[in-house]
Amino acid sequence: MPRVVVVDLNADVGEGFDADSALLELVTSANVACGFHAGDAQTMRAVCKAAVTAGVSIGAHVSYRDRDGFGRRALSVDAVTVAADVAEQIEALQAAAASVGGRVGFVKPHGALYHRASSDPECAAAIVAAAAGAGTLAILGWPGSALLARARDACLPAVAEGFADRAYAPDGTLVPRTEPGSMLGADAAVRQALALAEGRLGGEVRSICVHGDSAGAAALAAGVRDVLVAAHVELRAFA
Repeated sequence: MPRVVVVDLNADVGEGFDADSALLELVTSANVACGFHAGDAQTMRAVCKAAVTAGVSIGAHVSYRDRDGFGRRALSVDAVTVAADVAEQIEALQAAAASVGGRVGFVKPHGALYHRASSDPECAAAIVAAAAGAGTLAILGWPGSALLARARDACLPAVAEGFADRAYAPDGTLVPRTEPGSMLGADAAVRQALALAEGRLGGEVRSICVHGDSAGAAALAAGVRDVLVAAHVELRAFA
């Protein structure tokens, strides 16, 4: 029998963009902004309520404390502060989720913190420590990263992620957002999502991300979902 491919489809939500409602009807996991780069308590509750209604897994999309830079600026924050800030964000989202009958199942760093945690073992360990302290939360991150290695060391589920709408460089890294062509259009993103699901790009990934701030994010996510379903990929949350 052919191998059944199971993939999670995730999206960044709660960041103040209009696509959230539509995205939550399409994805299996939601990375919810926890107030440090975007969002607030009211937004978190609303997004969690919609996710619970749609049967979508809820994750804490944790960031540097950097609303002005949308969490995309590299900041010199020590690991102790990272751990405390991540714990604070997880706790805030857990309270929001619990208030609407949901639960937080995973943690995914955002922006500059995501990239730092991929290569900085001390930062990665700080994030994992906060996640472990909040319960047995899965960690979503870059394949082969220090973050996923530290998650496995702590016996937390470590889930490798690929990006439908971000361009990959020939060496397998992401093209920086500051460079032309870093964000893919809908057709290219759909093709890339299928390649990721089939293990033809970025190694074996278990979750594919669509950014909520991408142009036409909902239509892009719908296209990704349709092509994966047509290819008999089973869409299922990992947490």
